[in-house]
Amino acid sequence: MQDIGIGIVGGGYMGKAHATAYAAVGSLFETNLRPRLEMVCATSDASAEKYRTKFGFKRATSNWNELVNDPAVEAVIIASPQSTHLEIAKAAFAAGKPVFCEKPLGETVEQSREMLAAARQSGCIHMVGFNYIRTPASQYARQLIAQGRIGDVTWFRGENTEDFLADATLPATWRTQGAATGTMGDLAPHMINAARALIGPITSLVASVETIHVDRPGGKVTNDDQAQMMCRFENGAQGHMFFSRVATGRKMGYAYEIYGTKGAIRFDQEDQNALHLYTMEGPEAERGFRKILTGPAHPDYLPFCQGPGHGTGYQDQIIIEAHDFLRAIEEDRIIWPSFEEGMEVNRVVKAALESSAKGAWVNINDY
Repeated sequence: MQDIGIGIVGGGYMGKAHATAYAAVGSLFETNLRPRLEMVCATSDASAEKYRTKFGFKRATSNWNELVNDPAVEAVIIASPQSTHLEIAKAAFAAGKPVFCEKPLGETVEQSREMLAAARQSGCIHMVGFNYIRTPASQYARQLIAQGRIGDVTWFRGENTEDFLADATLPATWRTQGAATGTMGDLAPHMINAARALIGPITSLVASVETIHVDRPGGKVTNDDQAQMMCRFENGAQGHMFFSRVATGRKMGYAYEIYGTKGAIRFDQEDQNALHLYTMEGPEAERGFRKILTGPAHPDYLPFCQGPGHGTGYQDQIIIEAHDFLRAIEEDRIIWPSFEEGMEVNRVVKAALESSAKGAWVNINDY
């Protein structure tokens, strides 16, 4: 076994998730590369030291350049605000280091293209953080579709709906300011990534993007609350997606339905250890969706538990990501989802925003 020094930029919600993941992934997946929590970076020395103590890092800093260029930091995890992604990634690639970046890859598709170009020029490993598609259930759904179990896919419906800003009396915050932190920058990328992973590239769409609560205590809202779009996929399938941070009652509404010529699949992240499958087999009187509980027979489940139906959770998705990233580094090969996927998702986001402004269908290739 060989250890690898991990540096994480950002110690908040996702910084903690990644620190926990890299502390656990070696033993859970029995990886050949064993992460060492080398350095954490936060916006101040005090907060960086707090995260160092809480999460178990060797050192702390408030200067991300110091982290990126430290010889003991051999891989960089970017878990800081979207506005910082571009410069940190470029500096890490210039230093010859693998980079894992949280979504959205860049604040804009232009930034994402610049990040992808820097990654390719450096020859370094790169990966973007789409964790929800890595649940054992969704990985199994991808396998079922690829195997043709539901035939040719004809229609897809996906949503990423939550209600953390459904209350209009909640004050304005950083989440309500700036395009990259609105629903189209925050929630939409996850379901667009799921649609691409499950069905394939999107070729055209028409979208409607809107702000429900324009004014909040403390200031105006400058980004979007919810959006919907109809789309057409490269394989000919039709689709519809809905994204919302004001969907009252929804806590983790990452859900999809997929219809094919021989069957159908349903999934809802609020019940992430179950997949519902329908196949046109057997007597009509006995047909119906059957609930499949994930277990050791499904992708990336066994390292966590030997018992079927016992389930995995949100943190486990981040651990699976960490395993993929370490495997990519060890094998020196790009493993999906790379920066290219992050850029392609941002293309769809930009197309949706343009479509909403124009009130018309648009082609993804134009963006």
